[in-house]
Parts: sequence; structure tokens; C-alpha cells
Amino acid sequence: MVTAAGTDTATRRRADLRDFLISRRAQISPEQAGMPAGGGRRRTPGLRREEVAVLAGVGASWYQWLEQGRDITVSGQVLDSVGRVLQLSEPERQHLYALAGLTPPPLRSEAMENTRGCDLALRRMIDAWQPNPGHIVDRYWNITAMNTAAQLVFGFDKVGTNCLIDFFENEQYSRGYPDAQEIARRVVAQYRAEMTNHPGDPGYDEVVQRLLAGNPYFAQLWELHEVQAAGVNYKVYLHPQAGELHFESMQLRVPEWPDLTIVMHTPHAETDTRRRLEALLGEHERRHGLRVVA
Repeated sequence: MVTAAGTDTATRRRADLRDFLISRRAQISPEQAGMPAGGGRRRTPGLRREEVAVLAGVGASWYQWLEQGRDITVSGQVLDSVGRVLQLSEPERQHLYALAGLTPPPLRSEAMENTRGCDLALRRMIDAWQPNPGHIVDRYWNITAMNTAAQLVFGFDKVGTNCLIDFFENEQYSRGYPDAQEIARRVVAQYRAEMTNHPGDPGYDEVVQRLLAGNPYFAQLWELHEVQAAGVNYKVYLHPQAGELHFESMQLRVPEWPDLTIVMHTPHAETDTRRRLEALLGEHERRHGLRVVA
């Protein structure tokens, strides 16, 4: 049953869709859309409705109904065609989906080209986080950047390492947790939650299938079908040099870079973890003649 409130919401959404499409259409000239110059004087700026329809490969009547905010069926493929003609940015494309009543798709990779400064800023941030470990992962949990502390504490040896695979295949990494079984169950449940947020993405299935084929313990946990949000995780890690380290681990997201997650490990206030980390990095600096950012 559709309530009055639901009807009002849908009506407002379609009205916003109408205003959005009209405003975007007015900002695209025929020349920008790849049409021949000329064509006589226009009463309104931008493209005509019929021109958008032709360029998008949809019926003129259908596009008119869309722009009028009528209750019609739309698909992501058609919205992408309209968005291409109107030269929508990635945030605008997602907005169009939402106004049309569809789930907005994830930002496409080409949209990341204008956020390289954000990428460098994230790297500087995790470097400044030292002596605390910090690293950055992509949506599949592949490490894209890490600070020296993360390398020294967890043994991350290179960019591209997948954290889920590393946990189950790198004994040195998983052996550091005295409660490794509890941690393993948690990370598997959290990875399934990530998959749920990106249905049909083959990148997740590739990671899972590799572990299912070669790690019976992972397969056992995967069969539990547990799902858990990331949140704040408390970890105890036994480092061969630094000793017992207590962390609160938190995953942070930046809206402008939705495919990346910043994983920050904060020393627990009631332990001497911070001092142990400072000593570990100090020894590394002396041994290699380096200046570690702190």
C-alpha cells in the first residue's frame, strides 16, 4: 500500500527530476553536443528536448515524459545515455539515478582522475599518523598505500597486497593475533558486508574464490554466512620486537574517493603501545639512517 506521504515524496522527486533535466539541458549548446553550428535563432538556450532524445537514442515522446516528471519506467542504460548527452559529471549522474528512483551506481574509475590531489593528501595523512600504523585499501581490500609503521608492525611488504588473502595465507601476519580465530571470523563477516554493498562486482568473487580453493578454514567461515559492519575494532597484536600492542582500528571513508578506505590504528590509551611504537620506529630509523615522519 502506498501512503499519502510516499506519494508526496515520489511527486517531489519527479518534480526535482524535471527541474534538474531542464537546467542541465539549458547548459549544453548544440556545438558542445557535437551538432552542426547554426540552425537559426533559438528561443531558449541549450538543447531542445527533441535533440536530447535523438542524441541519446530514445523516443522523443518518452524523453518528454521523463522531463515532465511522469511516472514512467526507466533503466540505468537509458539514464546513462541521457547523462552522456547532457555531459553530466559523476556526482550529477548519481543524482539523476536517485531522482529517477534507481539506486545510484558507484563512481566510475574515470571520475577519480580529478581527485589525485586527494590521493596525495591521504598518503600524507597516514605518514603524519606515525608512529601509529595506517594504510589505505581499495574496495577489494588491496593495499594502495601504507606508512612505515604499518610495514613494521604488520609486515605488509608491498602495495597490492590483499588484506583478506594475506590474513589467511601469511602465517606471520595471522600468528600475531592471540585471538586469531575471533579476528578471522570478524574479517570474513566484514568482507561479506562489503560484497553486499557492491552486488555483482566480480572483483570480490575473485578474492573469495581464491581463498575457497586453497584455504579450508576460510571456506568453513564463509559457510557461516555472517555479515558485520566494520565499525571500531579492538585488536591485540604480538610483535616479535615491540611486544604486545593494543589498538583500536577504525575504517574511514572520504566521499570524494569512495573506492578507498583509510585504516587507522590508534594505540589504546591504557597501554604503553604508543611508547613501544616509538621505540620500534626509532630503532628502524637508526638502523637504516632514515628520518621517519612522526
